[in-house]
Amino acid sequence: MPARTPKYQVIADDLTSKIKDGEWPPGAALPPQKELSTRYGVTLATLRQALKQLEDEGLLSQEPGRGTFVFPRAKYQLTSLHGFAEDLRAQGQTVTTEILDQTVGTPPDWAAALIGAEPALRLERLRLVAGRPAVHQTSWVRGTGLASTDLSDTSLYAALIDRGHLVHRASEIVRPGLLEEPVAGLLRRPAGEPVLLSERVTYALDGTVLVADRATMLGSAMEIRTERAASGLSVQWSRASA
Repeated sequence: MPARTPKYQVIADDLTSKIKDGEWPPGAALPPQKELSTRYGVTLATLRQALKQLEDEGLLSQEPGRGTFVFPRAKYQLTSLHGFAEDLRAQGQTVTTEILDQTVGTPPDWAAALIGAEPALRLERLRLVAGRPAVHQTSWVRGTGLASTDLSDTSLYAALIDRGHLVHRASEIVRPGLLEEPVAGLLRRPAGEPVLLSERVTYALDGTVLVADRATMLGSAMEIRTERAASGLSVQWSRASA
């Protein structure tokens, strides 16, 4: 005899379906917990277990004193030469950056092939959107001039420009992959979960490579959206609603 699905899981699945169907769009508030518990015929404890599961999955955000909200969709413009945090803050998102490493070292082979084998800055960052880990980035920056610059609240591109570098363009490749340790632990998700892997190369005006960057973005949280028109194609990163 098959095991009965726990009530909290039934509720979590139903709420997920409603979010996918657009009943509650990104940023919208869910009904009060008491109303939801009555609707589903369960105790508040059971309902809260379902809400906690969806919060852990990144679908909901519970704010004490305010309520429960569908996690807001964050769009990342691939077609513009801006940093990840810049794009999201421009949309009103709360983005914070944790600097995990900012040291001078010898670039690994993949980065050395682009910026050379001379000592360079290794910058490892964790991007959090609304307090939740969303992106892990490792950047190798040509030279050592930014080794002591506070990059927790400053765009890497802005810092490069401040030091006289002419940031001209970037090329980026995005492919699907699976989450691996130790990045899985940093993103607080299980290893093996689908992710999006980005490789970006940033060039100066004279063609010199300034930054070789690799990023891991949660596949359960981000999606690529395109807007097609006769005049061209616009591509965006978006935070998935489910």
